[in-house]
Amino acid sequence: MAEAHQAVAFQFTVTPEGIDLQLSHEAFKQIYLSGVRSWKKKLARIKNSIITGVYPASPSSWLFVVIAIMSTMFARVDPSMGMIEKIKEHLPASDYLSHSGQKVLSALLFATALWLALIMMMRYILKLLLSYHGWIFEQHGRMSNITKVWLALVKIFSGRTPMLYSYQASLPRLPVPAVKDTMQRYLESVQPLTDDQQFKRMSALAKDFELNLAPRLQRYLKVKSWWSSNYVSDWWEEYIYLRGRSPIMVNSNYYAMDFLYVTPTPVQAARAANAVYALLMYRRLLTREEIRPSRVPGSFIPLCSSQWERMFNTTRLPGEETDTIQHHLDSKHIVVYNRGRFFRVWVYHGGRLLKPRELEIQFQKILDDKSLPVPGEEKIAALTASDRLPWAKARKSYFQSGKNRQSLDAVEKGAFFLTLDDAEQGLNESEPVKSLDNYAKSLLHGKCYDRWFDKSFTLIAFKNGKLGLNAEHSWADAPIIGHLWEYVLATDCFKLGYNSEGHCKGDADSAILPPQRLHWEIPEECQEIINSSLKVAQALANDVDFHVLPFREFGKGLIKKCKTSPDAFIQLALQLAHYRDKGIFCLTYEASMTRLFREGRTETVRSCTNESCSFVKAMVDSQKTNEERLKLCRIAAEKHQMLYRLAMTGAGIDRHLFCLYVVSKYLGVDSPFLKEVLSEPWRLSTSQTPIQQVSLFDLANHPEYVSCGGGFGPVADDGYGVSYIIVGEDLINFHISCKHSGQGTDSHRFGRNIQQALLDIISLYNLKWKA
Repeated sequence: MAEAHQAVAFQFTVTPEGIDLQLSHEAFKQIYLSGVRSWKKKLARIKNSIITGVYPASPSSWLFVVIAIMSTMFARVDPSMGMIEKIKEHLPASDYLSHSGQKVLSALLFATALWLALIMMMRYILKLLLSYHGWIFEQHGRMSNITKVWLALVKIFSGRTPMLYSYQASLPRLPVPAVKDTMQRYLESVQPLTDDQQFKRMSALAKDFELNLAPRLQRYLKVKSWWSSNYVSDWWEEYIYLRGRSPIMVNSNYYAMDFLYVTPTPVQAARAANAVYALLMYRRLLTREEIRPSRVPGSFIPLCSSQWERMFNTTRLPGEETDTIQHHLDSKHIVVYNRGRFFRVWVYHGGRLLKPRELEIQFQKILDDKSLPVPGEEKIAALTASDRLPWAKARKSYFQSGKNRQSLDAVEKGAFFLTLDDAEQGLNESEPVKSLDNYAKSLLHGKCYDRWFDKSFTLIAFKNGKLGLNAEHSWADAPIIGHLWEYVLATDCFKLGYNSEGHCKGDADSAILPPQRLHWEIPEECQEIINSSLKVAQALANDVDFHVLPFREFGKGLIKKCKTSPDAFIQLALQLAHYRDKGIFCLTYEASMTRLFREGRTETVRSCTNESCSFVKAMVDSQKTNEERLKLCRIAAEKHQMLYRLAMTGAGIDRHLFCLYVVSKYLGVDSPFLKEVLSEPWRLSTSQTPIQQVSLFDLANHPEYVSCGGGFGPVADDGYGVSYIIVGEDLINFHISCKHSGQGTDSHRFGRNIQQALLDIISLYNLKWKA
C-alpha cells in the first residue's frame, strides 16, 4: 500500500553490509508543508494581535503621526512643547548618535508615544459611549436627539474595518446592580407566584438580607467587578456548568436542526463532506479573525465576541469534583464515528485543506469499511452521556496509557466530532409530527453512545443526507453555535453545491492518506462501567418527551403590524398556554444576553409578571371584553420588553443573586434568603434562537430554505423547556421538551395549547382592526 509507506518518513533495515536507510520524500514534503502552514498561522496571529491591539486606529496611522511630527519639526515648529528635547537629553545612546540623529530618534519616540496615547483616548471614549444604554429604552421608531448624536459618535470612534475581536478592549464591564434594586425587582417577580402570607414571609427574608448580610457580600462583588473582566462569567461557567455532576446529555447540551423542507443531497458522505468543509472554512475565518464582530441587530453597536475563541479544537474533560475545558490553538484532524468504530481523518494535505470531493471519498471509505468494533469500543461515548464522576474515574484508570490514551487524545484534540449515523431523520410528509419529534430526540441524545457529548460540538450526518448538531454548553451559548450553523447551511447549499448525481463538485487527489482506524483495548472492568453509564443515559433519554411544532398560521410579519414585540407576543402566549395546561402560574426563565459588556453571556428575564398574569386571567375570564384583554396584553408586552432591556443592560436579578450566593459560600456564611431563591425551580424555561445572518438566506426567492431551529431538554423534572425561532415573516418553529415522568406534563398537549394561545391573542388585534 503506497499510502501506508508514505505515512512513514524513513525506514531502515540492518543487513550484513550495514544499515540500509530509505527516505520517503513524499513524507518529508508533507512535514515541510505542515511546518509552513503552522508558521503562517503563527505569523497571522501576531499580525492580528497587532491590528486588534491598536484598534480603532490602524498600524499605518503610526506612519501618518510620525510624518506629521517630522513635518512640523522641519518647519521649525515644536508640537511637543519641549518634550522632544527632554527625550533627547535622556537618550542612553546620545554618545553614539549625531545631533540630527538624536533629534530624529527623539521625534520617533514622541510620535509613537503620542500615537499610543491617541489610541488609548479613542478606546476610552468608545468605552464611555458604549456604556450609554438610553437608546435601548426608547420607543421603537422614535429616536431622541441625544441618541442620534450618540450613534454618530459611536460610528466615528468605531473604526472602519473591525476584525472579530477589535472591540473587546472597548466594551464596558458588566455593572454590579444595587442590592436595593435587585431586592425590589425580585420581590416584584415572585409576587404573582405567592399568596399574601408567603409574599410577606419572603419580603421579610429579603429585607433582613438587604440590611445585614448583603452589604458585606456586595463589597466583595464590587472588588471582583473592578479586578476581573466580568464579575459573573467565570463563576457562571464553573459552578453552573463545569461543577455539575449530572449527565450533560439532555440536561445541558442542546441541538440545531437542518433545513425544514430541503435536503440538498441524499448522499450521506457528500452532505457530510460539504458540511465539514464549510466548518473548516469557518474555522479558517475565525483563526484569521475575519468574521465580522456581532452587533445589535439593525445597528453597528458591537457585542462581545469572546465566546468564539473556543469553538473548535475544544473538549470538556471530566474531573471528580469539577470538569475543565481543554482548548488547542489548532487541530489537523477530525474523528468520525460510524457503526461502533472510530476513525481519524486528516483534513490537510500538501499544506491545504481537503476539498469537499476528497472529504466525501474519505467518508465513503468509512461507510464501506466492513470491520467490526472491538469489545467495548462501540459504546465508549456512553461515558460522556452519563454522570460525570464515573467517567472521570474511568478516564483516570483506563485511558491514561497505551492505545486507549492515543485514541482518546485523537478524539479530544480533534477539531470537532462527526457521526455518520445509520438512521434516517428529518421531516416525513406522511408522518410529519412523529418524524420531527424523532429527529429532535436523535439530535438531543441519539443512542446515547454515538455522539461525543464532551466535544464543543458533534456534527451528525444521517443516512438520508439530513444534518444536525449537538453542542456542549459550557464554552458558549446558543447564538454562537447558531452563527456557525447558519454559515454552514448557507455555504453548503448556495456556494459549494452538488453535481447532478448528488456528489460533491470538483476532483480529488488520489495520494491522500485514507482514514485511520483508532484502536482501543477496553478491559472488562471498564466495559462494566460503560454499560452502567449507558443504562443511566438511556433511562434519561427514554424519559424525554419531545415535540417539534412548526407554527405556520402567521409569524413576525403579522405580529409587527400589531405594533408589538414578537418576542413579548410569544412569551405572553407561552404564559397563557402554561396556565391552560396546568392551571397555575410558574417561575419562568427566558434567556437574554449581556454581550453588550465584555465577556458577557446571559441573564434571566422572569417572564411571569403581575401584568402577564392579569392578562392571562382576563383571557380565561368570559366576563372580560376583548378591548379589556387587548389593553392588558399591551401593558404586559410593554412590561416584558422593559424586563428584557433591563437584563440586557446589566440590571437583571438572577446573575447578581447568584454571585452574591457564591461570595457567601466563599465566606462560609449562610443566607436563608439566597438559599431559598437559588433552589426555586424553573418550571417553564424558554429561549429564542435568533437568526443573525439574514443576508445568507434569500427567503423571498427561496422560501423553502427555512431553518427548523434547535432545542434543549427540560430544566425541571415537572416542567417544560421551550425553544423557538422566528423564521421569515410567516413561520415560528417551537421545540418543546418535558419528561414522561413529570407530573402532568405532555409536550404535544402543551404544543396544542401554545398554538391556540397564539391564535387567541392575535384575534384580539384582528377584532380591533375590524372595528
